[in-house]
Amino acid sequence: MKKGLALVFTILGAVGLVYGIFMLFNGEVTDSNPWIAAVLGVIFFTSGMGLMRSTGSSGGA
Repeated sequence: MKKGLALVFTILGAVGLVYGIFMLFNGEVTDSNPWIAAVLGVIFFTSGMGLMRSTGSSGGA
């Protein structure tokens, strides 16, 4: 359950981060603010990676 949630957070974060950075450097004017997508992408990506790291070593020795 936690690994699946971590994977979803990481993928959503990466997509949001790529979209936000692409829109920032592309310079297109849209209705949405690209900074919102970039910041949310960073938040989701780091939380997903942290969750993966904390659940990754719980398999036992």
